[in-house]
Amino acid sequence: MSTRFTFRPLDPLKDAVLLHGWVTHPKAAFWMMQDAGLEDVEREYTAIAAHEHHDAFLGLSDGEPAFLMERYDPRYVELVGLYEPEPGDVGMHFLVPPTDTPVHGFTRAVITAVMDELFADPRTRRVVVEPDVSNKAVHALNAAVGFVPDREIDKPEKRALLSFCTREQYLTAREAAVLAAVRGVAT
Repeated sequence: MSTRFTFRPLDPLKDAVLLHGWVTHPKAAFWMMQDAGLEDVEREYTAIAAHEHHDAFLGLSDGEPAFLMERYDPRYVELVGLYEPEPGDVGMHFLVPPTDTPVHGFTRAVITAVMDELFADPRTRRVVVEPDVSNKAVHALNAAVGFVPDREIDKPEKRALLSFCTREQYLTAREAAVLAAVRGVAT
């Protein structure tokens, strides 16, 4: 896949219509915004933009909006009191919107780009995620880039699988994926 991914800060007002279509789609059920109106999406992402410890970005594929990434500090957002944060922990959410023309390997390429972006900051030592325990598809994607489940936790909105990925685990998983791709091409 030769897609070039870039990131730009999300504009809560200008991007609200696009995001609304993404987060309310039935296939985005784990995003938990199925019944959100446009104003709800604007309000949610305006609050994120104003938050000192939470950011949202649009991921662009060859310059076109293709996915959403959120980065947060788990000491202050999402996981407060649910685990013991370590220095360099960064929380992450990502959403690839549904499409009528799926491209094989696209979501895996997206999560790889997200992890590259997070680890581009030398202060990031470990990425933390807390997907719904029943979201098996995202568990498989997380494992593919090096996440290791720690335990199930109860958040106010869901039962979640707390998982971690250190820089070293990510680099090892990324190297294994490259080697597997080379072997696949050679056979």
